[in-house]
Amino acid sequence: MVFAIEAESLTRTFGGKKGKEPLVALDNVELQVEEGELFGLLGPNGAGKTTLIKILSTLLLPNSGTVKVLGHDVVKDSQSIRRRINMVSGGESSGYGILTVKENLWMFTQFYGIPSEVAKRRIDEMLASFGLMDKKNSTLRTISTGQRQKMNVVRGFVTDPDLIFLDEPTLGLDVNASFIIRDYIRRWVKERQGKTVLLTTHYMLEADELCDRVAIIDRGRILACDTPANLKKGVSRNSTFSIVTTPFKDVGGAGQLPGVKGIEAKEQPDRLEINFVLEDESVIADIISYITARQGKVLSLAKSQPTLEDVFIQLVGRGLG
Repeated sequence: MVFAIEAESLTRTFGGKKGKEPLVALDNVELQVEEGELFGLLGPNGAGKTTLIKILSTLLLPNSGTVKVLGHDVVKDSQSIRRRINMVSGGESSGYGILTVKENLWMFTQFYGIPSEVAKRRIDEMLASFGLMDKKNSTLRTISTGQRQKMNVVRGFVTDPDLIFLDEPTLGLDVNASFIIRDYIRRWVKERQGKTVLLTTHYMLEADELCDRVAIIDRGRILACDTPANLKKGVSRNSTFSIVTTPFKDVGGAGQLPGVKGIEAKEQPDRLEINFVLEDESVIADIISYITARQGKVLSLAKSQPTLEDVFIQLVGRGLG
């Protein structure tokens, strides 16, 4: 088995000077991503995702442990890694506003030493795939946010990397743009042998739909790593309920009730949507009593099948955010 990414006992801290305790961003992380895999990394803000990606992409050094990317050590042989990887982040502004879309993309290919004719052919093919051919001669500052993000994704793939890091590539995009990007990612991995994707996303359905395996990280530690199907099987012995209520105080306190393994609440203008992962369905009676005691009114109650979000809430104890 060939690994695109191997991390053993990976630790990274920040600060710790003048008698202060260091912030542990990564704590003895063990991770293996197979070559040809579409691998997902999920975690709340501050979990360590960005630090991990910076180390894997040679932008940051680890404090301890060993990390190999595409067979090369990130500390000793970073140059061999950089020419074979690329990275795209959602919401970023890559390129120069006064250059056209095609000129920006050609410029990035030249950073990787791609022959000009090859680069031009790839650019035209990918602009067509992403529905951007009519914008290729438009300056970057004149196109929409969605078109700019699609161009950023093209920039990441046009260099034909062996490993690409996609950090929330569909963040803030409309349904159509998100579909085009997800569809291309899926086909790229399937049709090109040995190509690997590491994807971070805040959209659980996106991870469930795309990823061969998913790792869940929180407070610098990998809590679980498996296929989405196997991860969901792990919570099938628990009951998951979705409750819609009128607003009431101390929603989080319901998560402290005996038998509640996880809770996530989404606040709407006139209601609360609360997801519970329960050890025993009988706990639902205590939850309803808790809500009504705080002048909340239950508007609807439904049992749901386990989702990747349920797995996340059970492991992390809270939703993404």
